[in-house]
Amino acid sequence: MIVSATACRLAKRLHTIRAHAFSSTVSTSNIFEKIAFLGTGKMSQAMLSPLITQNLQSPSSITAFDVSDVALSKAEEHFPGIRTATSIPDAINDSNLIVYAVKPQNVAKVHAEIRRAKLEGAANVRDDAIILSVVAGTPIQSYIDGAMVSKVARSMPNTPAQIGCGVTVWSCTETVDSIERKKIKRILDSFGKTVFVDDESFIDMSTSISGSGPAYIFLLMEAMIDAGVHMGFNRDTATTLVHHTLLGSTKFAMETGEHPGKTIIVVIAYKNFDMIFKPYIVLRQSAVLRNSVTSPAGTTASAIYELENGKFRTVIKDAIWACYRRSLEMGGKSSQVGPNRFSMPMQGSVEGGSDDGSSMGGKSNHHPVEPPMGEMGVPSSFGSKNN
Repeated sequence: MIVSATACRLAKRLHTIRAHAFSSTVSTSNIFEKIAFLGTGKMSQAMLSPLITQNLQSPSSITAFDVSDVALSKAEEHFPGIRTATSIPDAINDSNLIVYAVKPQNVAKVHAEIRRAKLEGAANVRDDAIILSVVAGTPIQSYIDGAMVSKVARSMPNTPAQIGCGVTVWSCTETVDSIERKKIKRILDSFGKTVFVDDESFIDMSTSISGSGPAYIFLLMEAMIDAGVHMGFNRDTATTLVHHTLLGSTKFAMETGEHPGKTIIVVIAYKNFDMIFKPYIVLRQSAVLRNSVTSPAGTTASAIYELENGKFRTVIKDAIWACYRRSLEMGGKSSQVGPNRFSMPMQGSVEGGSDDGSSMGGKSNHHPVEPPMGEMGVPSSFGSKNN
């Protein structure tokens, strides 16, 4: 009985992360020779888990650093075999991938430590070292200037990465070669889907959709569950109904391949005094997916009416724009973009423009930009001497 109980416990343990991660019977071919994780929070753990469990990187080739001894101890507990460091120079020594997983307000401090290590010889910062950032709002140039590292990849994963279902938008400098890009992609692919973009500005945009998007879904979830409880369901039942409704609807949309909304433009032309024809009426075709659930004068139609009457679409769009603007502010950029923002040329910001900034030099941007106050009353750092 003792042997049987022990075997049972061992079998259960083999299904845990740690048992999979550190099985000595499986050989590991490392993606990078040595990886340094600066910060051991949730996103670091979301990256560490698949790296080790999928045998992409051996624990002994990973070094972690955190200002919190408690956080560092938890990392050691969850990922036995990884090395820990007492300082940033110790962590990055001889690493050819340095993962920034700290809070945005701490990025400058990390830059200073790496820069000091490089200038004073406190650590061997390799010439081929690559910085991989999962920090929101911090642009690539910040890492190049601050840490004095020329190879930088910036990414924006999201919370579902913690269960291997994340989506990550990423970009990198031209100095990161094709082989190195494939290695970075393998790491990011290990916890979900990846989307590479050549233009870094799309990372700030993705922050507002995929990066912060789970919070919008969770809020919708809360509201639906609370409504269910208010009607009479117990909370567990309401939660089950909502979870599976959202999960099933998403899978249905993905597998059918139908776009949630299609548009068709119907133009009734008229003449103005300049004899120029202009569009007069634009009609939206019924959304295919939503229409499949909505019967005329039915229950769903009544609910959709209330959502539309409450400007549901507008609130969602405004929230996404607000998130995007805040991401720009965090990167020291102007947040005067999108709806209800007046366009003003930026002096000296566009190559080929005139001295007074009145010309955009033939280069267009679909986000008009203006440099005054930041979103939510936070002064933008646009125009500062550091930019």
